[in-house]
Amino acid sequence: MSECFYCEDGEKRKSLMIEICRLKYSTVYLNRNQKYRGRCVVKLNDHKTEYFQMDTEERNGYFAETAAVAKAIFELYHPDKINYATFGDLVPHVHIHVVPKYQNGADWGSPFDDTQGKVVLEEAEYQEMVDALGAKIKELMNY
Repeated sequence: MSECFYCEDGEKRKSLMIEICRLKYSTVYLNRNQKYRGRCVVKLNDHKTEYFQMDTEERNGYFAETAAVAKAIFELYHPDKINYATFGDLVPHVHIHVVPKYQNGADWGSPFDDTQGKVVLEEAEYQEMVDALGAKIKELMNY
């Protein structure tokens, strides 16, 4: 499907996020903008645009993997709260933004905001995060 940002997996997606790991139902990405340290996206592997399009097994598996990603972020980066966001108006493919929030950090008490502020890391630091998150997610999922 060439019209889907996630399905085409092209340069635009790669400029915004780095693949951490592919699981049974989802693929996990680290956002390049680390304004919210540990922020990831969990994309459904199959192209669907709505949760109700998934059968029970796929939906349960997808949300279990999303929960493991959130737990990995929580254990590695110790946020005060994790926010979950699903939109899809402009990117119609099931995906969830898993956004760690910190009481003394950006946008505490408000929805996350990508329009202001950007934190870009060195490639080595991204790789450390990808390695740590990938290992922790796989451990939590018993992979």
